[in-house]
Amino acid sequence: MDIFERIKKNRGSIGQYQTMGHGYFAFPKLEGEIAPKMKFKGKEVLTWSLNNYLGLANNPEIRKVDTEATAKYGLAYPMGARMMSGQTSMHEKFEQMAAKFTQKEDAYLLNFGYQGMVSIIDALVDRHDVIVYDSESHACIMDGLRLHMGKRFVFPHNDIESCEKQLQRAQKIVDETGGGILVITEGVFGMAGDLGKLDKIAALKKKYQFRFLVDDAHGFGTMGINGRGTGNHLGAQNDIDIYFATFAKSMAGIGGFVASTKDVVNYLRYNLRSQIYAKSLPMAMTIGAIKRLEYIQAHPELQENLWTIVRALQKGLREAGLNLGKTESPVTPVFMQSGVNQATQMIYDLRENYAIFCSVVIYPVVPRDVVMLRLIPTADHTMADVEYTVNAFKEIKKKVDNNLYPDKMADFSL
Repeated sequence: MDIFERIKKNRGSIGQYQTMGHGYFAFPKLEGEIAPKMKFKGKEVLTWSLNNYLGLANNPEIRKVDTEATAKYGLAYPMGARMMSGQTSMHEKFEQMAAKFTQKEDAYLLNFGYQGMVSIIDALVDRHDVIVYDSESHACIMDGLRLHMGKRFVFPHNDIESCEKQLQRAQKIVDETGGGILVITEGVFGMAGDLGKLDKIAALKKKYQFRFLVDDAHGFGTMGINGRGTGNHLGAQNDIDIYFATFAKSMAGIGGFVASTKDVVNYLRYNLRSQIYAKSLPMAMTIGAIKRLEYIQAHPELQENLWTIVRALQKGLREAGLNLGKTESPVTPVFMQSGVNQATQMIYDLRENYAIFCSVVIYPVVPRDVVMLRLIPTADHTMADVEYTVNAFKEIKKKVDNNLYPDKMADFSL
């Protein structure tokens, strides 16, 4: 069959919904200054869908540094990959700061988080090694696993007993191959908001020999003392062998870093294909990352403000009888029993009649009869925002419980 003909017939697991309201349900446009209130379809909406946990996106000091660095260097410098011609003292400065902040010997600045994780997995293991990983790992981890030529064993989400069984299976294999074992999980799971059981996995090191890689994209800046991450929060940071985080969440930027021992980080510098064969992170973004990390450390009240909003929002929603699952982080999922058609009606209602914008997650990410409304609180939200949202969700829940949303697609042609 011709590839293009197959594409016409099979749009993919998520792409199958592309006719349901492109530009509304999928690929919506939020416009205006990055803030709790933005414009959607020309109307002001209270927005709970921004990866801006600490409110740094429009912080005046941050914006000033971003602007000045861009004016001085543009977005082209440095030209080339880090290894060839893209190395600068500012890149090295951030790495030193990140290593100290995460309590590791060294760190390596990455031009993108997603590709960085894919390459980290690819570089760390060979066909003799075995990977053991959590079933709900992020897509960047799953794509890294696809490159692995050796065995990989999955354990059900946060199931430590199963994790140990997979370690036992892995140990038998590496005893024969002479390879090693890499365990991978996340600090904060970005959809459901629950924490990876980092301390319990780390405790298994007493019985099994493995290295531990943690993706802490949503934990960096939000969890632990002064935002030092989920490992710090759970007292397991020293047992994490390779710590990874991105700038796309708390740092409100682009890029990421990996931290470990000096020997491992130096190895990664020379073996991460996504960095060796790609352009260095532009100087303006690198200087911006330095400023952001400095600002986070100097202003612990940002994390405190964030958690004030998080606790109030989650407490209010739970008291209203809404199901938030097992979240222990700022990620606030609200699970509703609803089909896809009713879900479109619900989202339309929230956005058009309550002026609330949040992300919606449907099958295959969640079961077919469930829709997840995903709220991301930030330090910029107010208690008035929380109160209004909780009251709106109370009314939405009543409509769902009373089956008031019709089983037909909402009309998104506004």
